[in-house]
Amino acid sequence: MAHEDPAPPTCERLWTIDDLSAFLGVPVATLYQWRHKGEGPPAMRRGKHLRFDPDRVRVWVTTQGG
Repeated sequence: MAHEDPAPPTCERLWTIDDLSAFLGVPVATLYQWRHKGEGPPAMRRGKHLRFDPDRVRVWVTTQGG
């Protein structure tokens, strides 16, 4: 997938999808829809789980128009 990022995280603790949902204020279902469409913040897969680097999420937020 386009959002898989093999680079090591830049933070000490990665966010779960629930953490990301709370930070962005959007439902988890919306995050999965974005991912399916190839949109949304970059994710890393750890086993069967998605994880998000908070630093990269913040960069993604600042680059979004609107």
